[in-house]
Amino acid sequence: MLPKLELIAAACENMGIGINGDLPWRLKTEMAFFTRMTTDTKDKNKKNVVLMGRRTWDCIPEKYRPLQNRINMVLTSQSLDYGDKAITCKSIPHAIEVITDMQNQVERVWVIGGSSVYKSTMESPYFGRLYLTRIKKKFECDTFFPLIPSDFVLIKDPTVPQDIQEEKGIKFVYEVYEKR
Repeated sequence: MLPKLELIAAACENMGIGINGDLPWRLKTEMAFFTRMTTDTKDKNKKNVVLMGRRTWDCIPEKYRPLQNRINMVLTSQSLDYGDKAITCKSIPHAIEVITDMQNQVERVWVIGGSSVYKSTMESPYFGRLYLTRIKKKFECDTFFPLIPSDFVLIKDPTVPQDIQEEKGIKFVYEVYEKR
């Protein structure tokens, strides 16, 4: 069975997701949510894939690469070799092929950025869900989350906190979308 791709992102009021190759905010609870969602598996013999574009990989501080306890995959048109840190793929369909070949090792596939990877995943037949943290504040950003398609609807996921969260005076809420 083909894996469904789940997107996870945090965006502020102007849908910004990054600035100068970094996050515009530092929210420990939100980062812990990202880590829990992308790492936890029901089957302890399996791992989740974190699928990202090359610029997203480059923006992860060296000491955190690869993201621990996850299979890191990088989409790039360049001929790059990250050794045992990450698997490189040329496209989303290529990544699906590689993941399908490893399906006995993989539980979930999380798309973690950037902007163009989010956009092409939401438009692809492999799209499953979008987990979007809405930061209730405006930040200066140079990278933005793409427009959410009009056929995406909000749903409830029991693993996701429902109420408004707050940290350092910044409010945020977790939203989960599926394609209607």
